Amino acid sequence: MSQAQLESAIAPGPRGEGTLGQLRIGSYQRSLGRSRESLTRKDRPRVFTMYGREWDLFPEVFAPVFSPSTRVGIEFLDLAEPGSHAGGSFLEMGCGTGLVATMALFSGFDRAVASDINPMAVANAEANADRHGVGGRLRAVHSDLFSGLGPDERFDVVFWSSNYVLAPADYSYRSSHERAYVDPGYQAHRRYLAEAPLRVTPTGRALLHFSDRGDVRALYRAAEETGRELRLLAARPVRESEYGSETVEHLLFEIVPRTV
Repeated sequence: MSQAQLESAIAPGPRGEGTLGQLRIGSYQRSLGRSRESLTRKDRPRVFTMYGREWDLFPEVFAPVFSPSTRVGIEFLDLAEPGSHAGGSFLEMGCGTGLVATMALFSGFDRAVASDINPMAVANAEANADRHGVGGRLRAVHSDLFSGLGPDERFDVVFWSSNYVLAPADYSYRSSHERAYVDPGYQAHRRYLAEAPLRVTPTGRALLHFSDRGDVRALYRAAEETGRELRLLAARPVRESEYGSETVEHLLFEIVPRTV
């Protein structure tokens, strides 16, 4: 499916309803199973290599080696090339290992904040920033979305590679690790849609990495209900080799205030 076809397929209708068509909505039970498997795999590393560097992976932290989403996020943001960005500030929401925030510094951002609700992820991000000599420019924050940030903090890029699989609204997490995989009732997504545009500089961008394993129609509906507009910036089909041969469409949205 081309980007133009995808954008047409997920565009909201006159009442805010999506025209999702045949796009797949992933099973939250399957995603929870992947969460459990990621924690118990015998090949789960303590240190992994990505982008020519070694990274620490702490227990209970999302493992980038078992999912393509981290690499796709890096590519969406053009963070793999040193000097691809000329200064500015970067906020990574749901940072996990802190790899994306650290790569943002390597790509040219002046400073970065790595935020996560999982305390183990915050420690992991700090460790990786120190490992690569950028601890003085990266601040790791224990935060439920934006709650741990100062009220006046603003960023040139706010980015969340989200837990895009929709779980029932009454689902209760059984571990911190599950938070990286599913979002009950899209409660976190609604908060991010509402708050992220308020956390950018006048020329900044609030970005959301989503996929068609999530409920794109529900995301558009939540955006409308929170007074936001979603602009599709990029779409990329990716084969998920670790957990089968399915192709998942990864999506990058910019979130902006609705103007009508």
